[in-house]
Amino acid sequence: MINVNGNIVYTTHLPIENNRGFLYGDAVFETVRVLDNKVLFAEDHYFRLMSSMRIMRMEIPMNFTLEYFQEEISKLVSSLEIKSAAFRVRFTVFREAQGKYTPSENKNIGFVITAEALQSAVYESNDDSYEVELYKDFYVAANLLSTVKTTNRSINVLASIFAQENDYQNCLLINDKKNVIEAINGNLFIVSGKVIKTPPLEEGCIKGVMRKQIMELITKHPDFVLEEAPISSFELQKADELFFTNVITGIQPITKYRKKTFTTAIAKDLINRLNVKIRLI
Repeated sequence: MINVNGNIVYTTHLPIENNRGFLYGDAVFETVRVLDNKVLFAEDHYFRLMSSMRIMRMEIPMNFTLEYFQEEISKLVSSLEIKSAAFRVRFTVFREAQGKYTPSENKNIGFVITAEALQSAVYESNDDSYEVELYKDFYVAANLLSTVKTTNRSINVLASIFAQENDYQNCLLINDKKNVIEAINGNLFIVSGKVIKTPPLEEGCIKGVMRKQIMELITKHPDFVLEEAPISSFELQKADELFFTNVITGIQPITKYRKKTFTTAIAKDLINRLNVKIRLI
């Protein structure tokens, strides 16, 4: 089942030959985790989506409220034949203008919501080996547009193919200042002593919802200090731990980068704290 502009249908019936999301990547999206029919971190997702739509100069309908956002997601999840405690939901918003590469007067939007069941209701600690490498073929621009989750993810796609072809579990992306900014599918954190560091948004990393949650957990942690600062590639092998975050996985520890093997104790501690937090939402 799919939610298209508020209607639950079996197929979208959207003409892709004129859809600007398909033709030009003229769309934004949110990946959301739903637990017990409740959208986790709903306000953060909603306001990031609104911000993304404004940056992309999309017209936001008056009825597109936080309540509407949650209701449309819940409507889809409730209609699914598969019953599960947790779901991965993708909420994609596209511009409804005709598919022409010309200035358009139409800023109106449409949306498609899809969902799939997740195996675990809580965030789990992953003890598997997880090796990463730098992806250096293309650079992410260090500007505001790079922080928006548009459907134009060419660098991420190419980096994932590079990782697959070279037997890495993931790649770390670099911006045009040659600083490391994020993983293919999540925000990067590095642990050095008592400092946990993550790149600032000015570096071009995605404005992750889980990034915000983990930063709040670190700020309240009695043993660590949070620092937002650029990360050079030379810092990676000097770090004690590396991990990245997103709303579906939660926290993914990185166990190896080149010749350096990392511990995972702090990432596991933060996962436990994160699970406590989502149960209190």
